[in-house]
Amino acid sequence: MPSPATRALTEPPSMERNNLGKNFMCRLQGMFSHPTLPESRLTLEDTQQWSKSLEELLQSKYGLASFRTFLKSEFSDENMEFWLTCEDYKKTKSSFRMMLRAKRIYEQFIKAESPKEINIDYQTREQIRRNVKDPKVSCFDEAQKIVYGLMERDSYPRFLRSDMYRTLLESLAADAAIRG
Repeated sequence: MPSPATRALTEPPSMERNNLGKNFMCRLQGMFSHPTLPESRLTLEDTQQWSKSLEELLQSKYGLASFRTFLKSEFSDENMEFWLTCEDYKKTKSSFRMMLRAKRIYEQFIKAESPKEINIDYQTREQIRRNVKDPKVSCFDEAQKIVYGLMERDSYPRFLRSDMYRTLLESLAADAAIRG
């Protein structure tokens, strides 16, 4: 059996991409508990649904994981991380915990020069700075809308054009053809 390096030199590029797709698909399915159950397997149809909208992509556990992996590969995952953190923040029941979490989100994503500073306008940043003093569930809504719009117009189309997504589709299509 040839080594992976030898196979990479002798296999046609489409076959090499297909192997990458299979590897990525296996990693994705390994992230979740029961990848062998039919209802939890990644399918071609599900993966094709991701191209309909960012919302469709984010509603799929595999879609979300794929998109996050793509964003990390481009060193641009702060928007997705912020959006997910805000979604989690909205589930907070305790006002004390909400205050702590709001301050943490502000320090991590909103404050100028923060470690994962998101790209929002000055007015929104200032409004959030004031809101964090007495945080509500809607404290980050405006910034979340801005970030979602940025992802929808920029990151999401790049993901759909990426080798990662194309390879995954090709690999799933090949598997579907084999299973007939």
